[in-house]
Amino acid sequence: MDWDHARIFLAAARCGQFLAAARQLRLDHATVGRRIGALEEALGARLFERRTNGCVLTPAGETFLAAAERMEAEMLRAQADLSQNGVEVSGTVRIGTPDGFGTLFLSARLGALLDRHPRLSLQLVPLPRTFSLSKREADIAIVIDRPQEGRLYVRKLTDYTLSFYASHTYLARHGEPRSMDALAGHTLVTYVQDLQFAASLNYFPQAFEARYRRFECAGVLGQFEAVRAGVGIGILHDYHAAHDPALKRILSDRSMERTYWLVTHSDTHSLTRIRAVADFITGQVAAGREIFLPVFQSR
Repeated sequence: MDWDHARIFLAAARCGQFLAAARQLRLDHATVGRRIGALEEALGARLFERRTNGCVLTPAGETFLAAAERMEAEMLRAQADLSQNGVEVSGTVRIGTPDGFGTLFLSARLGALLDRHPRLSLQLVPLPRTFSLSKREADIAIVIDRPQEGRLYVRKLTDYTLSFYASHTYLARHGEPRSMDALAGHTLVTYVQDLQFAASLNYFPQAFEARYRRFECAGVLGQFEAVRAGVGIGILHDYHAAHDPALKRILSDRSMERTYWLVTHSDTHSLTRIRAVADFITGQVAAGREIFLPVFQSR
C-alpha cells in the first residue's frame, strides 16, 4: 500500500473536502483527486461520495479509514523512534488552548522555546467548542474538563483560581456589593452562555437570570478589558487580574477553582517536537505555580 496515497486519503476524510485537503497538504486540487482515484482503483472500491459541497466517506471508506489510521500510527511511532537519535527539534506544533491560558499566560512565554529550537514552528490557536486530536486539528490541547474517552495521553498542569473583580472607578460610581444577593443591583460582565465550550466555564449560572443586567462577551480578554474599563463586575483569572492596580478583588469568600489539563494523542505524544513543547509548557506552569494559586485564596 502506498503510504502517500493513504496520507492524502486521511486528509480528505478529515477535512471533508478535496480542496481543503489540498490546501492543508500544499498540493493542487487535481493532484488530490488523482491520488484518491488511484487509491480507489488499487482497492477496487469507491471510498468517497463526491458532493457539490464536499465529500463523504462511503461504507468502504469508513472501513479503510481505520486501516489508514493504523498505518499513520505506525509511521508516527517510527518517526518518534528515529528522532531519538538526533537532538534537533524541528517541524510545526499546533497548540490549542482556552483563551485565558493562551492569551494571558502562554503566548508571552513561547518565544523562549523558539529561541532554544530555531527550526521549530509553533501555532497557538483558540480552542473551539469541539476539536479532534485524532484528526490532527491540534497536536497539544490545554483543556478545562478532563477528557474521559479516546486514545489520549493526559497530564494535569495545575489548579487555578478565579474571583469577582471590579475596577476602582466602577466601585466609586456604584458602590461595592457585600453579598451575592447584592450583585442583582450591578452590571455583570459574563460569557455568552451558548458559546461556552466547556461546562466548567459556567462559573455563575445565576448571572443569566432575568434579574441581572449583563454585558456578555465571548472572549476572556474582552471581559477583562470591560471590567477594567468600569463596565461592570466580572469573574476573572486571578493569575492575571490580581496584579492589575486598576482592579479590586471583591466578594473574596466566593472564589472558584478549576484545573488545566494538557492532552496529546497517544500516537503522537512521543514525537520529539511534541514532547519538547509539552514539557516546556509543563515547566512554565510549574515555575509559575504561585500565580495560579495566589496566597490570598483559602484552599
